[in-house]
Amino acid sequence: MAWILIGTFIALILVRVPVSIAIGAATVLTFATSDFSSAMQIIPQQMLEGVNKASLTAVPFFIMAGNLMNVTGVTERIFTFANALVGHLKAGLAQVNILSSMIFAGISGAAVADCAGLGAIEIKAMRENGYKSDFAAAITVASSVIGPLIPPSIGLVIYAFLAQQSIERMFLAGLVPGLLVGLALMLYVRLRAGFEDFPTQPRATPRQVVATARHGFAALVAPAIILGSILFGLVTATEAGVLACVYCIGLGIWYRELTLDKFKQALSDTAMMTSVIMIIIAFSIAMGWLLAIDQTPQKLADWTFSLTENRNVFLGLLLVFIILVGCVVEGVPAKLILVPTLLPIIDAYGIDRVHFGIIIQLGLLIGIATPPMGIGLYIVSEVGRVRFERVTMAVLPMLLPLFAVLILLTYVPQFATFLPDLVLGKQ
Repeated sequence: MAWILIGTFIALILVRVPVSIAIGAATVLTFATSDFSSAMQIIPQQMLEGVNKASLTAVPFFIMAGNLMNVTGVTERIFTFANALVGHLKAGLAQVNILSSMIFAGISGAAVADCAGLGAIEIKAMRENGYKSDFAAAITVASSVIGPLIPPSIGLVIYAFLAQQSIERMFLAGLVPGLLVGLALMLYVRLRAGFEDFPTQPRATPRQVVATARHGFAALVAPAIILGSILFGLVTATEAGVLACVYCIGLGIWYRELTLDKFKQALSDTAMMTSVIMIIIAFSIAMGWLLAIDQTPQKLADWTFSLTENRNVFLGLLLVFIILVGCVVEGVPAKLILVPTLLPIIDAYGIDRVHFGIIIQLGLLIGIATPPMGIGLYIVSEVGRVRFERVTMAVLPMLLPLFAVLILLTYVPQFATFLPDLVLGKQ
């Protein structure tokens, strides 16, 4: 039964059927050819039960916050401040690109919003200052990986729901890895600037840095307000999403950038993206039920142990597997399928679920920058008007620092677990 389910899903993905339809079609077909063909009502029951979880209400609010940032001028102010801060360095605008993503991540937590919102500003600025379009687009999609790691993060909310972990703990676990990814990319750009002739720009004066900070102060403190309110127990993750939306609306009104048409567009984009995610989650829950009935997780665990009982060898195999899956399946549906299946194996090897959450989050995130299914590549090629093939070739060397951080996080779990254990105590 599992072979029919997974085989149908992969086949539909390879012929470019939308993920939400592919998961639904594979699930329905497997039900129809199984012993449960006379009980098809199980599908809607599992779907409704799956999405009827309070923790998932945080998802649309963080999506909305990212969309509001893109229509209220917040992204421009973040970029301007980052430019004043590090724009004078060699390959300065590339460094600005990465730093902007790190700041943006503290409010939105969605890679797609980063690529589409900040990406349009960053690629345009880099092109106007003499950078190659393919390099500008590539560093934009590579830095967008930071967004879903640094809290708040939609992906970590979904993982916490699947793995029955605290959202606050997962948010804290993602903070240090997100910063490591940003620093690794900045180091890569600095080393590359030593071999290539990148454009430079004058150093901003202290007065200019202060002026840009003051101009965008309200936007810059948003990550501290949102994350701080969660850490100090003032709000839940869902309430933090609401707070982020209200704060962005307030910024839009204060900056006089938010119009009724822009607000309607943000609502429309949020509704569309949330609907797709919830449909994928609903069908994935039904798919997970089928895999559980077929005892696929247990069979996979037995097969894995027959290969190796060494934890480090297993982690290496797990990395390769996650990266390969991320190349052909988007992060959310891949997580929804893999997490329930892999958790029994993770527990058997004694791997911390929080640590595993960061591994799978970053491993699948790298997939947005890898062909053929890298959604980030398609977005930046469209936003930057650069051919997809050129962006793909330009981003390949930028995957090296991402892989390096992923390997580091995999074999040194303290990078993910130290902060949540320090703040919230050990589980």
